[in-house]
Amino acid sequence: MPGCKTRVMDLAPAATPEQLDALEAQIDAWLAAEQAVNPMIDAVEKGEREVGHQQRLWYVRLLGEEKDVWTAYWTINQRMFRFETFVMPAPEENEQAFYEHLLMRNRELTGMNLEIGDEHAIFLAGSLPIAAVNDAELDRVLGSMWAYVEKVFRPALRIGFASRFGS
Repeated sequence: MPGCKTRVMDLAPAATPEQLDALEAQIDAWLAAEQAVNPMIDAVEKGEREVGHQQRLWYVRLLGEEKDVWTAYWTINQRMFRFETFVMPAPEENEQAFYEHLLMRNRELTGMNLEIGDEHAIFLAGSLPIAAVNDAELDRVLGSMWAYVEKVFRPALRIGFASRFGS
């Protein structure tokens, strides 16, 4: 709507400390169970950081086929569950074709987007309101991240770093 500056995260109610504790325990349990049966999960670590409020973090190290190893960063704060991963650095060449390829791939992604971050690096990221997080969504998020990195990485690498491949 024109003139509307309300963001989704502004509409989501802030979670109580008890709700955040319960969600943290749910994510811990889901990751532990998934790591026990999913050979693509190499390691899971936790952390916290203070950004005006406590953010709870998970680092999920994954094994891929196209991109050998990468880490999904999961964060919960007062309103949102955010997930992201570094896909690759900025291209060394063929910038127009590289970014065109990523924008076209973005149309195929559901629930997350390719983004340009610090130093023009490429990230895959998305978020959900805290209230929407459940085991099925955690499974969808991790599975989608894995599939999207696999789908995007090699073709983008061959475009943005073509001379390294003798192309």
